[in-house]
Amino acid sequence: MFSIIGIVVVFGAVVAGYLMEHGNLKVLMQPAELIIILGAAIGTVLIANPLHILTKIGSGVGGAFGGSSFNKQRYLDSLKMMFELFSRARKEGLMSLEADSDAPDQSPVFSKYPKFLKDHHALHFVCDSLRMAASGGIEPFDADQMMELDMDVHHHGATQPVAALSTMADSLPGLGIVAAVLGVVITMGALGGPRKKLARKWLRLWWVRSWAFCCVMA
Repeated sequence: MFSIIGIVVVFGAVVAGYLMEHGNLKVLMQPAELIIILGAAIGTVLIANPLHILTKIGSGVGGAFGGSSFNKQRYLDSLKMMFELFSRARKEGLMSLEADSDAPDQSPVFSKYPKFLKDHHALHFVCDSLRMAASGGIEPFDADQMMELDMDVHHHGATQPVAALSTMADSLPGLGIVAAVLGVVITMGALGGPRKKLARKWLRLWWVRSWAFCCVMA
């Protein structure tokens, strides 16, 4: 929700400031340049990333416009679930949790928390940790190190879509320059034409170069 509000505020502020200086909004409508820049940017993302990262990017973009599922109630439910697991382990022993970690969808504890069952990253992390603890063949320090390594692997996978989009954003200034050069080529080809047409092409070229300069400064 706040992402949508932020986008509206950004575009609203830019358009309002532009109109305050008596700017013409029609000049900003340059679909050809947007196709060149955005199309090339999307193409670079498709070339540089495998399918599973592209899928994560799509789901992440959709999730950015929705509400976060990590609220206070979810954290409280997770703490309650872990308390039930530890209480059961204290009363019946760690081996009693082996069935829960092997078949979490049939576990009497996990089945009380359907949202946790749907979060496969957290579910696999907890089940793997319980399985290591129930086996009894791992020292506490080694188990702690393996849990940290598991979290590092998950964090690395979660940041791959963000890194892909950051790389694409870094290439936008270069793509803007490409569009500006193409505008120069078109403008040079119209030097012998009517002044109105030439002025329109120079104005379009100015818009593309300004956009590229803003990308470089950002």
